[in-house]
Amino acid sequence: MNKDHSESLLVHFRRIEALRSEALDLKAIDLTSRQLCDLELLLNRGFYPLGGYLNRTEYESVIATMRLPGGEIWPMPINLDINEQLATTLKPGERVALNDQEGFLLAILTVSDIWQPDKTLEARAVYGTDDPGLHPGVVQLFDRNHNWYVGGSLEGVSLPIHYDFRELRLSPSETARTFSMNGWRRVLGFHTEDYLHCAHREMILNAAREHGTALFLQPVADLSHPGALDYYTQIRCYQIFADKFPSNMIKLGLTPFASRKAGPVEALWQAITRKNFGCSHFMVAPDHADPFVKRHNGDRFYPLGSAQELVAKHANETGIEMVPQQVMGYQQETKKYVFIDNTVSEDVSTISSDELKRRLKEGEHIPEWFSYPEIVAELHNSFPPKAKQGFTIFMTGFSGSGKSTIAKVLLVKFMEMNDRPVTLLDGDIVRQNLSSELSFSKEHRNLNITRIGFVASEITKNGGIALCAPIAPYEESRQANRELISSYGGYVEVHVSTPLEVCEQRDRKGLYAKARAGKVKGVTGITDPYIPPSNPELTIDTTHMTPMEAVQEILLYLEEQGYFG
Repeated sequence: MNKDHSESLLVHFRRIEALRSEALDLKAIDLTSRQLCDLELLLNRGFYPLGGYLNRTEYESVIATMRLPGGEIWPMPINLDINEQLATTLKPGERVALNDQEGFLLAILTVSDIWQPDKTLEARAVYGTDDPGLHPGVVQLFDRNHNWYVGGSLEGVSLPIHYDFRELRLSPSETARTFSMNGWRRVLGFHTEDYLHCAHREMILNAAREHGTALFLQPVADLSHPGALDYYTQIRCYQIFADKFPSNMIKLGLTPFASRKAGPVEALWQAITRKNFGCSHFMVAPDHADPFVKRHNGDRFYPLGSAQELVAKHANETGIEMVPQQVMGYQQETKKYVFIDNTVSEDVSTISSDELKRRLKEGEHIPEWFSYPEIVAELHNSFPPKAKQGFTIFMTGFSGSGKSTIAKVLLVKFMEMNDRPVTLLDGDIVRQNLSSELSFSKEHRNLNITRIGFVASEITKNGGIALCAPIAPYEESRQANRELISSYGGYVEVHVSTPLEVCEQRDRKGLYAKARAGKVKGVTGITDPYIPPSNPELTIDTTHMTPMEAVQEILLYLEEQGYFG
């Protein structure tokens, strides 16, 4: 499956029409945003030596040894996950069209293998755990990726089409050519998903001087939430940041990248990818690609320095040298940036990402020693004070718990305030108008909730208030909504925890009585489970509380959190 490094997986333009004609009669897969990131790096050879998706033998070798069967080091399984319905209709040798989310043909896959992987084994090999409660990558693997894998070679028709920052989306061949034209033989690659400020510039410059390299700043261009202000602001901030360097020593480029947050394994994967983009050195943080969730004993998920150790261990084989990232802070007395270590003095100042966001949301001053004024101005576009943000109130609980009544009272109160546009997304109404074709299976219940979440995210993104009041019995879809909506504004989950017996006594729809009599199925609490939220912002029991009292409690919380100016 492997191909020569210089050989693109994109076909010659004279073959494109033949492939497009062939694709009309092929089964087609519309890829997710994560799958599109992997496909682009396969097609442009960012994932060299892979010539397509791993077949089963290659996949099992990577899981067991972090190597392909031929011995080449490759730590991350790259496969196309598909649903069972499609998997059972495919056969080896069959060709499948791979499209973007609008149905535009990107590549044709010649299938070599179709199989159901041991995800538990994969999770332990890649993430170091198979517990979804411990690692978001395991949640993605188990709950969001499909359960069947397909491997095979690719013929690329086109790279995924991007309309944003096109001049920054450089392929490995383009970056290598640029480095060569500039006379750069030693280039330090820097992968980032975070905002960069003054101390980062000093840190990167120091590393470049020490190792005698030019710089290739390659942040992640993962537009997983189209229209999110944060994404565009972030890239503009990178452009401002790059302008703070001498022009003859830095190149800025964007990379599509579906992060797994797999710590040391991911750091090694990123290092190999940067080598493919023409870098000779790669900067690795002590906590590189850490999911920033803590184990039960309170430790970081991956031991500090473990990513650096793994990349350095394989440097001779990968051909890219590991450069340790050393955090810097600002020393007030000398007015200089200094390295922070375990003996840091009290007069060395830093601001964490969380503290920065807090200051922005509270409208507090951001000192110029921390960030450039132009970057701070851009950040104010993405992180307005809470009083100017849109937000979602997502209520979950049994039928009859009081969710809908609370939501209706909240609607009236927000309309009286006339502060922001407000929309009520009641569970029953959404079912009738948005999800009428869905059943009450777990899969369809989750789909219904994520549909509500999508609509709420659009309302939130545009500065409005979304009031959601579905039953939402499962944690995975609630968490998916939290992640999506939080990227656009505020998210407040309210568990309306009224006990089932109280809800049955109310039973205004007669739903519980019919379920007890065996006349209907799919009733949460009777025939179907309800999984309480793990960490809601508010818990409200309406057994001995009026709707107005419940609403008052929610409004007080919003006031305390600064959502009202």
